[in-house]
Amino acid sequence: MTEYWGLLRLKDISLVQFKNYGKAAFEFRERVIGLSGRNGIGKTNLLDAIYYLCVTKSYFAKSDQQNVHHGHAGFRIEGHFEKNGADFRAICILRETGKKEFSLNGEVYERFSAHVGRFPCVIIAPDDIRIISEGSEERRRFLDALCSQLNPKYLQSLIEYNRILQQRNGFLKSVSEMKTKDLSLLDVYDSQLAGPGDYLFTQRASFLQKMLPLVRQLYTGIAGGEEPIELAYDSQLHETAFPALLSGFRSRDLLLQRTSGGIHKDDIEIRFREQSFKNIASQGQRKSLLFALKLAEYEMLKEAKGFPPLMLLDDVFEKLDEQRMHNLLDRVCIHNKGQIFITDTHPGRIERQLDHLSIPCQVVQL
Repeated sequence: MTEYWGLLRLKDISLVQFKNYGKAAFEFRERVIGLSGRNGIGKTNLLDAIYYLCVTKSYFAKSDQQNVHHGHAGFRIEGHFEKNGADFRAICILRETGKKEFSLNGEVYERFSAHVGRFPCVIIAPDDIRIISEGSEERRRFLDALCSQLNPKYLQSLIEYNRILQQRNGFLKSVSEMKTKDLSLLDVYDSQLAGPGDYLFTQRASFLQKMLPLVRQLYTGIAGGEEPIELAYDSQLHETAFPALLSGFRSRDLLLQRTSGGIHKDDIEIRFREQSFKNIASQGQRKSLLFALKLAEYEMLKEAKGFPPLMLLDDVFEKLDEQRMHNLLDRVCIHNKGQIFITDTHPGRIERQLDHLSIPCQVVQL
């Protein structure tokens, strides 16, 4: 085993009844790990298991049940991390009853949110292009996932906000169905939403003020020159305080039976030559911006935590040309010293790319 440079690494992982794995175990000896094998063999699933141990949930599946091996009723993931010289054993169990448990060094968490951010990680997957090409929900999801790894209070506030929002929307539907004129409960929900809503808005505004210039800088480097791209935080709360916003939208909310105003409508606005970026950008420009966002995520986590997060790269060789691939690997492998996992269908291609950078790697053939 070669000397390890980083302060966080995953030393091994074992899977039981997780996705296409009945039972499997892997040991990781190097800083750069290539996961190779034909399509459908389980490369992405192994990356997702690593993500699970870091974030307590799947990156790809909305339901825990979707991650259970076919014909079974639960799964188990166990991983051995080393952080700042100390060892940590993280275990995630989905029991046959559907109850999920997460523990660290034998201590079971009461709240999964207490684990998020302990072992920060960044993943880049083919479907992430939706962050650029689709609606505001995808960009909010990206932003919330990053801020939650940085700030435990942010995650708790987000959970609270979404819970109250769901209750408020349920009440708006019941008002229409029951024809009630008593809206006093709506006043209560409005008051409850304002606290976490204001906190999330303030945190997003402060965070994006720092992150968006970094995204522009990274995009310029990846694109190979200056381009007229602009990014901005778009929120209704820039102009109106939360209570006034909810009050102003009340008649509309009662008509539509859902909450029309709030931080759940926020977006990262992306413009190119004063037009919507996603409408006019080329495929190459979209990929460049996606990687700029993800690398900015990586840099923000590294600065906040004091060490590089894990980097999980899924099928990036198929999506990038030779020069972009070289630039990406140069930044994540040379300029940063974190552990990196890369999937590819061709084991030789990983080795060739990393040989150019003079970096030792371990290729795990699946």
